[in-house]
Amino acid sequence: MLLEGKRAIIYGGGGAIGGAVARAFAREGATVYLAGRTLASLDAVAGEIRAAGGVAETAQVDALDAAAINQHADAVAATAGGLDISFNLISHDDKQGTPLAEIPVDDFTRPVMIAMRSQLLTAQAAARHMITQGSGVILMFGGAGNRDPIRDYYSGGRQVYIGGTQVAFGAMDVLRRQLANELGPQGIRVVTLQSGGVLETVPEFIREPMTQAFVATSMLKRVETLADVGNVAAFAASDLARSMTATAFNITYGREAD
Repeated sequence: MLLEGKRAIIYGGGGAIGGAVARAFAREGATVYLAGRTLASLDAVAGEIRAAGGVAETAQVDALDAAAINQHADAVAATAGGLDISFNLISHDDKQGTPLAEIPVDDFTRPVMIAMRSQLLTAQAAARHMITQGSGVILMFGGAGNRDPIRDYYSGGRQVYIGGTQVAFGAMDVLRRQLANELGPQGIRVVTLQSGGVLETVPEFIREPMTQAFVATSMLKRVETLADVGNVAAFAASDLARSMTATAFNITYGREAD
C-alpha cells in the first residue's frame, strides 16, 4: 500500500473532493483525520472508510481559526505519534457571475483571503510537527495559477466571470513554491493537484455542457473524476513521489498543457 502507516489530516474531509481523497488515503493504508465544520458530513465519510476496513477519526475544526487548527494538529500528532500529510480542501466561498469591472471588492477578495489564511494556518500547524520528524507532505488543490485566464466553461463562447477564484489559485501557487523552498531542507514537500474542475461536484444543469466542452478540449478526450483526484493525491503523498516538490500534478487529461 502506498501510504501504509502514514498519518493524514484532511481539512474539508466531509466534502465531495475531501471525501474522495480520504477514502483513497485510507485504502492505501493511511490513518485519516477528517477535519471540518460539519460533523455529520465528516462522520458519514468516516463511516464509509471504517466499513471498508480503514481507520478514520473526525473532529469539528474551523480551518480559519488558528487556535483550533493548532490544537487539533497537536492532538493528532500526540495521539498518532506524528503527522505525515496535510491536505487543505475547504471551500473558498467564491462569488462568481459578476464581471471584475463591477464586482464588489469584498466578493472579490473573500476567496483570496480565505485561501491564503486557511492554507497558511494549516501549513504552519503541520510544519511544526513535520520539521521535528524531518519529513512530511503538504498538499494543495486547484488551479496551478498559470497565466492563461479562464475564458468560458462550455461551448458557445460564453464569457464566464469567476470573480477572485483564479486570483486565489494564483496566490496559492506562489505560497506553494515559497513553502516548498523554505521547508525543503527539513524534508517537507509541498505540491498542488491541478484540476480545472471536477464535474461530479458542479450543478447538474450545467454538468452535461461542461462535460462536452471538457472532453472536446482535452488531449485524452476524458474528464477528471473524484476517483482520479483521490488516486493522484495518494501517489503525490507517497514516498514514490519523494523527488517532487514545488510543482503541480496536472490531472486535466491534457486540457491544460504545462
